[in-house]
Amino acid sequence: MRRRTAAASALLAAAAALVPAAVPAAAAPAAPAGAHGADREATSPAGKAAALQQALDGIVTAGVPGAIAEVREGDRVWRTSSGVADLQDGRRAQPGDRFRAGSVTKTFVATVVLQLVAEGRIGLDDPIGRHLPGLVPDQVDGGPVTVRRLLGHTSGIPNYTDVLRRDGDDPVRKLQHSHYTPRELVAIATKEMKTKEMKGTQETPGSKEPSVSGQPGKWAYSNTNYVILAMLIEKTTGRALDQEIDRRIVRPLHLTGTTVPTTSRLPGRHLNGYERLPGETAPADFTDFSPTAFWGPGNIVSTTADLNRFYRALSGGRLLPSHLLREMRTFQETEPGSARAYGLGLESRSAYCPGEKPVWGHTGSVPGYSTFSFTSADGDRQITLAVNTSLTIPEKANDAAVKAFGTALCKK
Repeated sequence: MRRRTAAASALLAAAAALVPAAVPAAAAPAAPAGAHGADREATSPAGKAAALQQALDGIVTAGVPGAIAEVREGDRVWRTSSGVADLQDGRRAQPGDRFRAGSVTKTFVATVVLQLVAEGRIGLDDPIGRHLPGLVPDQVDGGPVTVRRLLGHTSGIPNYTDVLRRDGDDPVRKLQHSHYTPRELVAIATKEMKTKEMKGTQETPGSKEPSVSGQPGKWAYSNTNYVILAMLIEKTTGRALDQEIDRRIVRPLHLTGTTVPTTSRLPGRHLNGYERLPGETAPADFTDFSPTAFWGPGNIVSTTADLNRFYRALSGGRLLPSHLLREMRTFQETEPGSARAYGLGLESRSAYCPGEKPVWGHTGSVPGYSTFSFTSADGDRQITLAVNTSLTIPEKANDAAVKAFGTALCKK
């Protein structure tokens, strides 16, 4: 029972925390030796398709139930899949299957917030208290909590999912069947701040090391930031988050497989989500999940084609004016020497194509699902890859995923 509890806690800490760095394939500090060798040399359409299929087959052979991907290079598109979508009936995974996209949601939320900035309805450097008074302290770590700091994970507000992972013997399943209001999620984080203040220490979100005083502007990933931003969208527009994302992004771009679900069911043809928890003989099914658990930071359902279309539209200036797209793509170091940097609802990675400009996009992780959606610096090449396992993805599957990224994104 202790082993099972520890495993569940670890799963919630990384998978349900929606922290991209915790997702093995996307967090690889550098590609393994030879990861981009023959695959990157396969520049013909047939060669690229074969290399991509080989990479996805490698993910499944390593122990992941199913993997799906869409790759774009200029006007050429490759869609492929491997493995199964449903372990019970053996239904094959298909490239058009829907899946929970996790923290890729953050780019959607950030885009809507920046659209509101473009419309003059909010300011990028507005204190959040101007729009949501009393929700969080006016200052954290000696600096004001602004819209910009929330978007870029420099607010200093703790991550509510870090707190929830300590909740009970089986926190991930408890979260699966939970119901929270957005204010309750934020309150979990602010209570954590008060508790640490009473103890005379303050722990920087994302770090295990407490300090007497925080560091203003320090980067620390926190899902609470995007709960607050989702609340800001609703307060400013007078419409629900799902309605506003649908009105501003989904319908204009014809993202027919993308929804912000309001029930625990995953709609349409989809991948079922699984985790292989220690001590359990059968994979645990996390397909159905509370829509309130990750409301704002990670609740979108989408497809590989839709996510590529979304990021292509964003890169092409269809969703934001150029000056705000530049703000969004102004990346700062997440930690010294890291291959990962973060902007405003976007991350960049420099490990996948050594010697080339970093790729950008976002990763997503919720129990049962890992998503990786990246675009080359020039916008010409894209990959969205989804698998129906999260933290328990095997190391060899990680290596195969890195090969897929290299095949899709690198020039050489």
